[in-house]
Amino acid sequence: MKTQSHSLSTADGTPSCLHLSEETQELLRCPVCSSQLELGEAQLRCTSDRCQACFPIVNGTPVLINDEASVFAIGDYLEVNNTTLKPKPLLERKLINLIPSIHLNLKGEQNYQKFVALLQQRHPRPKVLIIGSSIRGEGMEPLFSEPALELVETDVAFGTDISIICDAHSLPFADNSFDGVVIQAVLEHVVDPYQCVAEVHRVLQPEGIVYSETPFMQQVHLGRYDFTRFTHLGHRRLFRNFAEIASGPVCGTGMALAWSYQYFLLSFVKASVARAVVKVIARLTSFWLKYFDYLLIDRAGTYDAASGFYFLGTKSDRTLSDRELLTQYKGAQASSF
Repeated sequence: MKTQSHSLSTADGTPSCLHLSEETQELLRCPVCSSQLELGEAQLRCTSDRCQACFPIVNGTPVLINDEASVFAIGDYLEVNNTTLKPKPLLERKLINLIPSIHLNLKGEQNYQKFVALLQQRHPRPKVLIIGSSIRGEGMEPLFSEPALELVETDVAFGTDISIICDAHSLPFADNSFDGVVIQAVLEHVVDPYQCVAEVHRVLQPEGIVYSETPFMQQVHLGRYDFTRFTHLGHRRLFRNFAEIASGPVCGTGMALAWSYQYFLLSFVKASVARAVVKVIARLTSFWLKYFDYLLIDRAGTYDAASGFYFLGTKSDRTLSDRELLTQYKGAQASSF
C-alpha cells in the first residue's frame, strides 16, 4: 500500500512534504551518527550537537546519504530536475516485449506470497522496507497487491515510488523498525554485502522476516556497480544471523546458459548500437534455454550452477556456525575431504 504524503511545518512555519507516513517519519535516523532528525526548510537536520549533519529533501524525497562513507555523494542528487525515472517510450517498450526474454524467475512469486503470509501472521498492518526499489524485481506482485502492507521503498536512485534515497550500508532508520525487509538483486551491487545485511538485521524487529535474491552464474551488469556473486552456501552465510525458513535456486541453469551465450556474443563488440543488435540476436536464438529450468530447478546439480539463489528467513539472536553451514550443502558434488 502506498502511503499518503503528510505536510509538516518547519520551525518558521514553512510547509514541507515528505512522502512518508508520520509513523515512518518518526523512525528516521541520521545515517552518520544514528541520532534523531528534525525537519528544516527543505532539509532534515541531525539533532546531535556533535554531528549536525544536514540532508536535503528533493521534491519530497529526503536524501539520507552518509557522504563520508558512501560511493554516492549528496551533491549528485541536488541537480536532478525530475525526480522520477522516465519510462522508455511506449513504442520502444512494446518492441522490446515482442522479443523473447532470457530471464525466468521460477520461485520469486511464490516466495513473495509466503513472505506476505508470514508478515500477516505477525501484524495486521506490517511495515516493510524495500531496498533497491527503483526497478521492481520479478515476482514482486504479491507484495504490491496486498493493501494491508505499508511499504517504504528506498534506493540510491530516484524513482516513481521511491520514498527515501539511502545507501544500504547505513540505513537511516532506528533499530527494530520493520516487520519485513526485501533486498532483491541488490547485494551484488554493494561494496560490502555483509555490512548491508548487518544493517538489515539491525532495522528488523525481533523475528522480523527478510527476503533476498542474489545472482550466482550471471555476468557483470550495471557496469562499475557490480562486485560480488554468491553460491547457495555463500548466500546462506551472508545471512548467518538469521534462521532459515527456505532457500534455494530461484533462476536455473538454463537461464545461466543463456546469459553466458549472450555475453559470449557481446565480447565481440563494444559500440552501443552493435551491443543492442547482439542482444536481440542472443535473445532470439537462446530464449528457449530457460524453459529447461521448469524441469531442473529443484535438482541437486542446479544448486551448483543456478543463475541465482533466494533466502527467506527470520531475524535471530543466534549465529549459524561455519561447520553447520557445510552440512547444508545440497549440490551434486561429492566432498574431496
